[in-house]
Amino acid sequence: MDIKLEKKPWYIRYRYYLAGGIIFLAFIIYVIILSAGPSKLRIDQENVQIAEVKNDKFMEYVDVEGLIQPILTIIVNARESGSVDRIVGEEGSLLQKGDTILVLENPDLIHSIEEQRDDLEKQLISFREKEIEMEQKSLTLQQQTLQTNYELARLQKSFNLDKEEFKMGIKSKAQLEVAEDEYNYNVKKAKLQRESLRQDSVVAIIRKDLIHNDRERERKKYERACERLDNLIIKAPVAGQLSFVKVTPGQQVASNQGIAEIKVLDQYKIHTSLSEYYIDRITTGLPATINYQGRKYPLRITKVVPEVKDRTFDVDLVFTGEMPDNVRVGKSFRVQIELGQPEQAIVIPRGNFYQSTGGQWIYKLNASKTKATRVPLSIGRQNPQQYEVTDGLQPGDWVITTGYDNFGEADRKSTRLNSSH
Repeated sequence: MDIKLEKKPWYIRYRYYLAGGIIFLAFIIYVIILSAGPSKLRIDQENVQIAEVKNDKFMEYVDVEGLIQPILTIIVNARESGSVDRIVGEEGSLLQKGDTILVLENPDLIHSIEEQRDDLEKQLISFREKEIEMEQKSLTLQQQTLQTNYELARLQKSFNLDKEEFKMGIKSKAQLEVAEDEYNYNVKKAKLQRESLRQDSVVAIIRKDLIHNDRERERKKYERACERLDNLIIKAPVAGQLSFVKVTPGQQVASNQGIAEIKVLDQYKIHTSLSEYYIDRITTGLPATINYQGRKYPLRITKVVPEVKDRTFDVDLVFTGEMPDNVRVGKSFRVQIELGQPEQAIVIPRGNFYQSTGGQWIYKLNASKTKATRVPLSIGRQNPQQYEVTDGLQPGDWVITTGYDNFGEADRKSTRLNSSH
């Protein structure tokens, strides 16, 4: 007898598959709900830094590293062309004004000066001959003038004698008139001769002065040529430290070429570079300080280079009072440049949270400091120690200031702090 088997319902036959599907679907729904809902992260308090929000004095300043440099640096130029014969000064050595740095050689210049010396000697001989000639002519003019004056005096006496003889009746009136005409003629002639001699004498004096001036001009020309020879010896124009020499022995040097640098060590400045963020706020005259070994040394900005390179610009500062005892070229100091007067503000300490949030939000603790909640934040000014809070926090609040990189990728709306025991 055949037994008829009743066919089981489909949900009985596939019950194991249905159960597995329901379990998998429930898991998927759980994951979705978990990811959509607020996540919580447990962090040990010892792994974070917390800080209180305060109403405190806020000083806006920039803290940067600056290097000591001399205020004045002299570039030493070659005044004559030539090749480097030898270098005397050593880089880094201290020089006094007039100390030799290096020596050039220029055979063409030396030969030219020797020729000028020979020409000068010949010209001096010629000038001396002309001077002797002019002196002889001057003596001749003096003798002629003396002779002319003597003739005038003699004619005057002779005519006076003729007039006396006329009065005495020895000479007739006709004879006196002839004598008077002769006298007047000779007087005019003598006066013309004397004027001619005077003109010749003036010309002789002028020519003598010209000869003297020509001789002095040629002498000075030769002296200047000799000075060019002295310029082959490059000397320190001021006292200071020889920073470097740009040339090597045997190298050809052009006139006015920079060949060395001297740092004048009687006054110093601090050179630093600032972020372009501050370029509109840094001006000459702003005060600054350096803190060194427990003392503050005041500074003042004297130069701001407006050109931005690699997102920074250069600034120079000088000491306005005492300097640290161990100031040396190249030594570094931390410089605080003040950007304004201290003001009351809501502040929090600087921290790595800014790198994680961009200053747009922060984790704020509850009253028991066991739970932190993400809150929006607005940050205004900042200095190397503090951020100014313009919105989102109040004095007395506590916040997490460390970075949030180890907080994971939850939605960061709530974090629970575990107390360490």
